[in-house]
Formats: sequence, structure tokens, C-alpha cells
Amino acid sequence: MKRLLWLAALLPVVCPAKTFYLVIAGLGGEPDYEQRFSGLADEAAKAFNAPGGDSAVTELKGAGANKAAIQSALDQIAHQATPADALVLLMIGHGSFDGDDYKFNIPGPDLSAHELAEMLNRVPASKQLVADTTSASGAVLKPLEHPGRIVVTATRDGMERNATVFARFWIEALHDNTADTDKNESISALEAFTYAQHKTAKFYEEEKRIATEHPAISDSSRAGLFTVVRFGSAASAAADPAKKHLMAQRDDLEAKIDALKQQKNTMDEADYKKQLTALLIELAKTQGEIDR
Repeated sequence: MKRLLWLAALLPVVCPAKTFYLVIAGLGGEPDYEQRFSGLADEAAKAFNAPGGDSAVTELKGAGANKAAIQSALDQIAHQATPADALVLLMIGHGSFDGDDYKFNIPGPDLSAHELAEMLNRVPASKQLVADTTSASGAVLKPLEHPGRIVVTATRDGMERNATVFARFWIEALHDNTADTDKNESISALEAFTYAQHKTAKFYEEEKRIATEHPAISDSSRAGLFTVVRFGSAASAAADPAKKHLMAQRDDLEAKIDALKQQKNTMDEADYKKQLTALLIELAKTQGEIDR
């Protein structure tokens, strides 16, 4: 039991009081891309605005997606957010990498990975998800590394510089219930990533083209516990003050179960089974209360 309490102390808050979403559509460079990026941003914002608890959604695109506007949006979130909150940043468009620094192509001066890291580090939300779906986005994995932050990219490094299709499928996952593999009426960061990764690979296979993008994720374990969107009864429960604490309790139990499983090889087998059984029983009871 002492081991379980120690593990619980290391876990971040798993059910944020509020989720802040920032969707940015960068420069397209030509009309077709401009329209595509703008449409994807609208689609994502719509998914994030769906009922499902406390959230705040900001969308920047076109001329309004410049560095000053991004800085202002993140500064505003930094002033409003608390450590109990979560931040989701979605970047759509083109990126570039010169071998040293990644840059997100936006109106006016481009935004570098190091500049973005400084902005994000000022946001107190203890749970952060950055989904950079641009070309060369793999180059942000190291610069954006930070405790409690999950980074999803469309490419595995900065050398994959062709336009990506990953964004389309990552956003599609937010609307497609088949992405919900554990059937809890929520799409986690890991479920969205896995769905989009599979769809991206299938796209190149069906088009008979050599894949020029290989999606990456920085922390799949935490990503499985990071809820991006909810639907159905989960959305209704998250929006119901009477059930919100039960949702928090359920997420906390799921996080403890995940942490316990990761420690299995270092524990006495009987002790592991005893603790796991107790947590699973408590989880079943909590889910039953939510489903009432």
C-alpha cells in the first residue's frame, strides 16, 4: 500500500478543472493549402467546442495567426490557467528546419520551436498537449520537452519536409467514434495519435507512394491518460456538476492502475495482484455511479 501511495503522489492531476484549446492554422503558400488549413482548423475548433465540461477554445488563422497574436493568446491562457488545468495546442500548416531550429510558417516572422517553448513554459497548466502536424515537425520533440507535456508530431524528425496528411487524420479522430478503442466515450491523445498514424500509413500505401512522414509521440503512457474530447454520456457526465467529481475519481483510478502496471516487474506478485484487484473493484464502482 505504501508503494501505491508513493506512486499516486508522483502522478499529475488527471482530470483538469478546465481545458484551454488553441488552434493555429499557419500559412498555406497557395490557395489550395490556405483553404485546406483553414478548414481543418475550423473542424478542430468545432470538435473542441462540443459539450463535455469546462473548456475555452481560441482559433487563429489567416492574417490573425501571426506571432504577436499567438503570444497574446498564450499569455492570456497563462494568466487564466491554474496547475490543475490542461492546455491543448494544435498547429496546422507548414514547418521548416534548417538543421538547427524548427520554424512554424505564419504571417510575418516565423515562430521558432525555442520561442514557442518559452511561451508554453509560462503556462501553469500541469497537463499540456502539443500536436504539431506540420512538415518537419519532428524537430520540435526535443525543444518542447517539458515535465507534464506530451508532444505529437507528423514527422519523426526535421528532415521530413514534405507537406503532411497527418493533420487531416488526427482531426478526423476527434469525430470518429472508432478511434475510441477502450470504448469509454472519450478520445485520448494516444487514441487520436494511433488512429492518425494508422490512417497516414494507409494513405501512402493506397496511393502507392513512398511515405514522406512518420508520426511520433513523446510520451505514449501519459498520452493514454490525456483526454482530448468526450462524446455521448461521457460528455454529459463531464458537464454535470453532480458527476464531475466522479469523472475525476475514475480518471485518477485509471492513472493509478497504469502506474501500478508499470511497476509490476519490481513488485511481489501477490502484492501486485492484491493492489490491482482493489483498484479495479473501486474503478467498477465509480463507473457504476457515473452510469446511473
